[in-house]
Amino acid sequence: MAKATKKQALGRGLSALLKETPNINSATDKNADKLVGNIIEIELDLIEVNPYQPRTYFDEEALRELASSIKELGVIQPITVRKLEGNTFQLVSGERRFRASKLIGNKTVPAYIRIANDQEMLEMALVENIQRKNLDPIEVALSYQRLIDEINLTQEELSTRVGKKRSTVTNYLRLLKLDPILQTGMRDGFISMGHGRAMINVENTEDQLAIYEKILREKLSVRQTEDLVKTFKNGSIAKPKKKAQPSFVKNNIKDFSNFFGHKIEITSNAKGKGKITIPFHSEEDFNRIKNLLK
Repeated sequence: MAKATKKQALGRGLSALLKETPNINSATDKNADKLVGNIIEIELDLIEVNPYQPRTYFDEEALRELASSIKELGVIQPITVRKLEGNTFQLVSGERRFRASKLIGNKTVPAYIRIANDQEMLEMALVENIQRKNLDPIEVALSYQRLIDEINLTQEELSTRVGKKRSTVTNYLRLLKLDPILQTGMRDGFISMGHGRAMINVENTEDQLAIYEKILREKLSVRQTEDLVKTFKNGSIAKPKKKAQPSFVKNNIKDFSNFFGHKIEITSNAKGKGKITIPFHSEEDFNRIKNLLK
């Protein structure tokens, strides 16, 4: 009973206002002050996803758990949308709640209305996600870099916007200097941000990969990795010897990597048997590779 009463109270009279004045697209438009900043039940079909969303992967099991909670309790915290032309909207934040609501067949969702241009939209989406979601370290670093590049923020300004120390922002950004294979390992949870930070000062890519292989092989902790890097830089550690690749493999690795747009790993034995590993960084990247194979 309480849930139904709460839902009816959301946006009372505002939905009618929205239909009567679909041309509210800026803060100076008539009745904008009555609409913007309020919560309205909006049809899910009228909302498009946010193209600036930094999160590229949504855990299906976690989404189902959220959907089950929404089915039982409703959407406790409204999503945030911005008003587009007519009666259409675009997500600013709350894509997990949006997806979970669609998953259980809901037709509407409570939404907090904002008006924002593309730059404000990007900044709001990135900052909100950085502060509220469990982004992996590379997603956070990429979000920081986008704020710097596309909003023209300095690291000092960025640290203020996201509420982090400048040194914290710098540590995340430095992760983007690591080899893409290490970045993928961090995104997939094979190594932590601490492991990544320990390897930042190793400039040579082959050296980074050699340390990465040792971390995985021996399940090294962050402290052990830091000690390994110190030893490695002093030149007193033997790098793992790479097995000689057959010429038909060695001569074609570059072609494979160029075709898939990633550094492809190929391992093989003396008899010519082997394995091809194709990394991907998101669902979109996975689908792109899948289409290449068709």
